[in-house]
Amino acid sequence: MRILDSNCTSMKKLIIIRHAKSSWDGFARDFDRTLETRGIKDAQLMAQATQKLITADYKIIASSAQRASHTAQIFASVYGIISIDYLPELYTFDEHVLEQIVRTIDNQYHHIILFGHNEAITNFVNKFGDVFIPNVATSGFTMLEFTTDNWQNISSGKTLKILSPKDLK
Repeated sequence: MRILDSNCTSMKKLIIIRHAKSSWDGFARDFDRTLETRGIKDAQLMAQATQKLITADYKIIASSAQRASHTAQIFASVYGIISIDYLPELYTFDEHVLEQIVRTIDNQYHHIILFGHNEAITNFVNKFGDVFIPNVATSGFTMLEFTTDNWQNISSGKTLKILSPKDLK
């Protein structure tokens, strides 16, 4: 586990979590892939390990793809968050699309947890964070902080925490 401290007083925090390990068996459409048993266990482990970082004001948004929505439900259950907004447009592998979605988040929300897909996630955290991550693992957790009060204005952020399941095993 690697924790990176922040000295800035930012207004926005974004946690990006890649969906848990999913199965390639039995589904004709990528969108419908389910989580493997290992993925479910990893998501539970990661949610428990990061629970103390989550406050009541976090809002969860997730891709509506089966593997991402199930991962979000596991984390939300551990975090005690009841509501999840499912966005079909988060079913993307393109960091530019992901960036546009983040930029349109309602500014009343200062803390967001976003569940999505790679390559979009790895490329996004490398563009906006200050620590290079070669690949965000399945169930990988990355917390970014931005010194802005407007999601539209996000630019270079600070990477506050990086965690993957292998860090906990």
